[in-house]
Amino acid sequence: MDEKNAEHGYHTLIAKSPVIREILDIIEKAAKTDLSVLLLGESGVGKELFAEQVHLRSKRKNSPFVRVNCAAIPEGLLESELFGHIKGAFTNAISKRQGRFEIADGGTIFFDEIGDLPLPLQAKLLRVIQEKKFEKVGSDDTITVDVRIVAATNKDLEKQVQNGLFREDLYYRLNVIPVNIPPLRKRREDIAELAHFFLKSFMKKNKKHFEGFSEDALEAMLLYSWPGNVRELQNCIERACVTGKDKLIKIENLMIKPSSQPQFIDNGLIYSFEDQKTVKGKLKENSANRNLKTAVNAFKAGFIRKVLDENNWNQTDASRVLAIQRTYLSRLIKELKIEHSSLQFNQKE
Repeated sequence: MDEKNAEHGYHTLIAKSPVIREILDIIEKAAKTDLSVLLLGESGVGKELFAEQVHLRSKRKNSPFVRVNCAAIPEGLLESELFGHIKGAFTNAISKRQGRFEIADGGTIFFDEIGDLPLPLQAKLLRVIQEKKFEKVGSDDTITVDVRIVAATNKDLEKQVQNGLFREDLYYRLNVIPVNIPPLRKRREDIAELAHFFLKSFMKKNKKHFEGFSEDALEAMLLYSWPGNVRELQNCIERACVTGKDKLIKIENLMIKPSSQPQFIDNGLIYSFEDQKTVKGKLKENSANRNLKTAVNAFKAGFIRKVLDENNWNQTDASRVLAIQRTYLSRLIKELKIEHSSLQFNQKE
């Protein structure tokens, strides 16, 4: 986390990996405009945090940032939530109410899970984007607002358009600046830093103290696939903080199931989950020639080679990802006889 981020309130977003820094560069440029931004990515990657970055880096940063979770609000209430209503507009409408668009006037409105927005409301949202006008439920009076639209989804909106589930014209209005946020397993440089960030936060919350993570706990986190992405990592660290009793968070505190590990190691190479049967068979064949030290060295060599390949064999960058000193990395490369290779991370037999 750099000082610039801390000074401007960007403290909740870790940006160590090159891909996230590139995304922040795009967001920095997008924030200077009023163009719509569409954030794409798996559930749990932190799309809301990136939406906040668009707002915080814009001229609207001192105005409201209003969230709308399209999947969490019942369809029958969503129109009133967005546009408000007047007294008597429907049963239980005992007083008039402001909608999210009115509240967000001058600021940013963030539509999370935009792919779940019902078709009738898609048409009304399109009108607000185009004309900046709407009417409250039950009213004929037109309200004009000035809002920035940021939307996010884990769905394939193009496919939804093809299937008639999402309006094509709205899709193009939202998709002016698309930003694809990669899953955590594809930006492993962020895992250790995120883990330490969350640990520091939860130590304060739970009034506990840890010196950090054990080596095997860090290795387990780096290898785990994190299907729930950053949200899963956050929950994992909070649980570990609550259950941990020693100076260091240990692997058993993380409660990462071994069966969930996505990689299998053999002769210094890391194989993908799809190669499980092949690798297990080979390990069984060679079990007579294996011992714990050999297996550990094979694991280290495979993982270090993967990180080196991902960083174009730049040892400075690789050592930063591995959270070790560059001199120690150079020594490991010699000791484990790790050679430059064009073999890919998911190479098969």
